[in-house]
Amino acid sequence: MGIFCCFQSDDRGRPAPAVAPPSTSSSGCSKKKNAANNNAAASERSHGGGSNNSNLVNLVNEIVAESVTYRHKRVADEILKIGNGKVTARAFTYGELSEATGGFRPESLLGEGGFGPVYRGRLKGKELAVKQLDRNGMQGTREFLVEVLMLSLLEHPNLVTLLGYCTDADHRILVYEYMPRGSLEDHLLDLPPGASSLDWTTRMRVAQGAARGLEHLHDAARPPVIYRDFKASNILLDRSFQARLSDFGLAKVGPVGDKTHVSTRVMGTYGYCAPEYALTGKLTTCSDVYSFGVVFLEIVTGRRAIDMARPPDEQNLVQWAAPRFKDKKRFAEMADPLLRGAYPTKGLYQALAIAAMCLQEDATMRPAISDVVTALEYLTVAGASSEGGPRPQQLQPPEEDDDDQRRA
Repeated sequence: MGIFCCFQSDDRGRPAPAVAPPSTSSSGCSKKKNAANNNAAASERSHGGGSNNSNLVNLVNEIVAESVTYRHKRVADEILKIGNGKVTARAFTYGELSEATGGFRPESLLGEGGFGPVYRGRLKGKELAVKQLDRNGMQGTREFLVEVLMLSLLEHPNLVTLLGYCTDADHRILVYEYMPRGSLEDHLLDLPPGASSLDWTTRMRVAQGAARGLEHLHDAARPPVIYRDFKASNILLDRSFQARLSDFGLAKVGPVGDKTHVSTRVMGTYGYCAPEYALTGKLTTCSDVYSFGVVFLEIVTGRRAIDMARPPDEQNLVQWAAPRFKDKKRFAEMADPLLRGAYPTKGLYQALAIAAMCLQEDATMRPAISDVVTALEYLTVAGASSEGGPRPQQLQPPEEDDDDQRRA
């Protein structure tokens, strides 16, 4: 496995670095990526270049109608190469969704983001999260199209479930399964006064679930998918605190064949973007691994990636953590104070090692997300069973009128 931690002296008596450099095995990010690219190319050849069935073609035509531009059609054609063409999302009418949300009344509003407002609704006894495109907002038809196609083609327990969409008239609405626990950000970074923080074991399980979602995008999807917007507010939580990745509007189909990257406009959220992507616009799955490292560091420390309310030398989380990664004596400083010391010391060291590997400046030195998943599986099991370690989170089902979810 391409992630390991060393806390002993080397054979010459000098202290070894607190976080060891990654191994050069074939499981590293760039080599794993190349293998995935070769598999993707083979898959594309075996499927006749990613031919689409009539259901998917009809879906694209219905969404973009006559207003589609060449750019939108090119995006759609690229995404339709993914998966086996099975579509589970259905078309809702505007009337159905208006009735489900009480006419999109303010009392049903869960939150608002770049795409637009999100409302809580109920239709035929099933709770929904209804996301309505703000025509004056930051996102538009392209993001709507990408979200519908990506989530229709990429089903996984750690990806949010898209139930359907609405394209009546000029409406652009997405309908998801309702996530009663809201987002990771709600429980980690926007914790109300007096509310209980997530315990260590639950944090590791959330990280593990989010990593599995990325692994599905990178390794199971053919061609691979680069998420491009991995952050705490995009990780939703179900009743059991299982992580689900959401907001796929910025996702990109990754490189295939001999290509090493895709070149694109720099998009995403400041503080989470990989340095090489921010500087050059060259996007790879390694970029997602870096973003995962930032979020995982947030999970361990309870600090935001960027927090302008802190002193100047603490505002950038990665820069704040860099010198502490090199000094084992300072590892305890990096644990979230809200944990109150209730974490296994070895588990903290290993978690920080994983974060440090993902945050390598050199993208080729980062681990593949599959290696991160393996490391987190070990860490989660070891943390839950370690003597004197924290007990698992006591989960109480949320109230029926709980409006925790604040995703847009």
